Amino acid sequence: MKHFLPISLIGAPSDIGAGDRGASMGPEALRVAGIAEALHARGLDVVDRGNLFGPLNPWLPPRGGYRHLSQVVEWNREVMRAVSAELAAKRLPILLGGDHCLAIGSISAVANHCRAQGKKLRVLWLDAHADFNTSELTPSGNIHGMPVACLCGYGPRELIELGGSAPAIAADCIRQIGIRSVDAGEKRLVRDVGLDIYDMRYIDEIGMRRVMEEALEGVDADTHIHVSFDVDFLDPDIAPGVGTTIPGGPNYREAQLVMEMIADSGRMASLDIVELNPALDNRNQTAKLAVDLIESLFGKSTLMRE
Repeated sequence: MKHFLPISLIGAPSDIGAGDRGASMGPEALRVAGIAEALHARGLDVVDRGNLFGPLNPWLPPRGGYRHLSQVVEWNREVMRAVSAELAAKRLPILLGGDHCLAIGSISAVANHCRAQGKKLRVLWLDAHADFNTSELTPSGNIHGMPVACLCGYGPRELIELGGSAPAIAADCIRQIGIRSVDAGEKRLVRDVGLDIYDMRYIDEIGMRRVMEEALEGVDADTHIHVSFDVDFLDPDIAPGVGTTIPGGPNYREAQLVMEMIADSGRMASLDIVELNPALDNRNQTAKLAVDLIESLFGKSTLMRE
């Protein structure tokens, strides 16, 4: 079995950046689906740190182009602090979200850790959406559509400077996989920034194995892989429990291959699981599938492989 660091589960029960209520119940749905037990059964050291605390969702319209900016900042500060503490303790943090705006805090923490350790960072962003919106591009003001932009320095000062360095990361360390929904203005911005996007057409054309080989190219012993897994990455036929279902996503086998190839790299050292919405799910089906895929991310495969 591959060697993994001891794992810490961190619940972030917030839908503060989302357009629908319910992602705040995601951490508990993953616990009910047995995430700790599944990883423990793989021989891994797993500790559940419980849930972080932050402001309740006031469910207000946008102000100055952003919904709930001060609350989003507060939640992300809590996430950043918690993830930083686990990394400093040489543990592998798994953020149980919560909506995807929380990745600003987790990845800011990881980026600071990599700078301090002299490591290269590779972010694998598994998502139906590019999440590179800005307040000028989206009327909704929902910050869960903006985390990659904020991390790359496009967004409100409070978020782009969250970790002390602005931008938190360079766009060239990100590989986005499974993308199939990008707003018109967002398309221009991701092209201008040069974001590395493996959309579903490209996946259909060359296959998931080649995509993952390209996405993992250059990863070596000095690389820290952070996986940011938005559950809407998956096709809604197999994962209905998300707020923004986009048809045409990866199927079960493609998703398993993604996770197994990341595990094979042996370099994953932090993970987000976000946008799981049990209120829209069918008997916790999506949470159970997410746990199954996370097991593969930690080395589960049909046969023993070298």
